[in-house]
Amino acid sequence: MITPFHLAFPVHDLDAARAFYGSVLGCREGRSAETWIDFDLYGHQIVAHLAGQPSRTAVESEVDGQRVPVPHFGVILTMDQWQALAERLRRAGIRFVIEPYVRFQGEPGEQATMFVLDPSGNALEFKAFAEFGQIFAA
Repeated sequence: MITPFHLAFPVHDLDAARAFYGSVLGCREGRSAETWIDFDLYGHQIVAHLAGQPSRTAVESEVDGQRVPVPHFGVILTMDQWQALAERLRRAGIRFVIEPYVRFQGEPGEQATMFVLDPSGNALEFKAFAEFGQIFAA
């Protein structure tokens, strides 16, 4: 059994975070206070903490000819969930850092991926695997 993870991350605007994670991504909101909000991201607890403007410099790593933002976080979805989310993001007018595409097509570990930024510049990756059992395929 996979248990949910917990991730706390900085945001500079809680209303913008609420709109993005709640309205755009469809995350159910949990507890909140003046300086933080809990969200249910596909069963995982993520917490947006009001922290002012980000102070870190964006870093990128080359993967398959793409400039992947680091750090980033996200979840692995079913292919149907991933496709529905990609469409939801498109309808919301969200700009992709890396457009939805399939990596390792026809190979072990075939996976769909996409990257977006939240309003505070936090990078998120959403993945889906053709075969869920191949998440750690070499």
